[in-house]
Amino acid sequence: MNEAGTEDRTRTREHPRGPVAEQFAAWIQTREDAELSPLATRSYSARRQSPEPDCGLRTPFQRDRDRIVHCKAFRRLKHKTQVFVLPEGDHYRTRLTHTLEVTQVSRTVARALRLNEDLVEAIGLGHDLGHPPFGHIGEEALDNCLTGRFGKSFWHNEHSVRVVEVLERDGAGLNLSDVVIDGIRGHSGRAVQPATPEGKIVRLVDRIAYINHDIDDAVRAGVIAPSDLPAEPIAILGDTGSHRIDTLVHDLVEHSAEVGEIVQGGRIGAAMAALRGFMFERVYLGPEATREHAKIDLVIRTMFEHYCAHPEEIPASIPDGDIAGRVTDYIAGMTDRFCLAQFEALTVPVAFAP
Repeated sequence: MNEAGTEDRTRTREHPRGPVAEQFAAWIQTREDAELSPLATRSYSARRQSPEPDCGLRTPFQRDRDRIVHCKAFRRLKHKTQVFVLPEGDHYRTRLTHTLEVTQVSRTVARALRLNEDLVEAIGLGHDLGHPPFGHIGEEALDNCLTGRFGKSFWHNEHSVRVVEVLERDGAGLNLSDVVIDGIRGHSGRAVQPATPEGKIVRLVDRIAYINHDIDDAVRAGVIAPSDLPAEPIAILGDTGSHRIDTLVHDLVEHSAEVGEIVQGGRIGAAMAALRGFMFERVYLGPEATREHAKIDLVIRTMFEHYCAHPEEIPASIPDGDIAGRVTDYIAGMTDRFCLAQFEALTVPVAFAP
């Protein structure tokens, strides 16, 4: 590894292996055969688009985790909106804290079901790398721009795959394992289900996590009060975020273990769906979000049209390609604050700038 903790694949280096490294893969395989469920994805079944030697002290999925954590897109998540745009307060979630919460809960589920924790960790940490600025409102605005001008669409899960396959490491990509990429692509409810049970865990836990922590943030912001929450789902799931997550995780584990598939029970699943419907009505598509939507749409559309007209202003770090792709890569990679700064630079006269 280099000083930043990232792996350098530009040159081959042969390290003499000690006895621990020599036996590591065999020890992991023996332990997984003894301890993991027959349904679990085995670490040494991993395949990459570009084959490379295994690490002597990490499984393939642990290497994927490390590559994700050390990449630039992961660091940018701390300045990307989860629900509330540029909130005033230290305790609101960002896209990074959401990612960490999804990963932590997913590992709990995987351990209880004797599935591969390293795989769910890598998928969880990578699932939102392609999210554009301003959360789902920004995603919708960018999708509308692409559809209106080029007849294309933008889905953040597909762009997360583009980040790890193409955009990171100056166009070389991270060369992640195929099942990690499959889990990242399949985490969204609009996508085809992941091929592995570990990927299916992240897909469902993503929804469990965001519904509950978004309630917490919405109450903190004064958008809703605890008394506004629908009575029946709350009675079933619990009256606090921790109680609800505990109920949902236990239900997920017990029903999945019973049927050998990643599923929720009917009663708990229906209660979560009702709570999600409430959040869309009152928070995600409510008056507060609607007021911000028009502003964010203006910012994204202004940026999009400008860079379509002036592609020479897109940094050279964005890979070559058609205008639609290059503009999308550039805007989707922006943090909220960088996007706003660029918007101001394009629209505010210098003499009037503070």
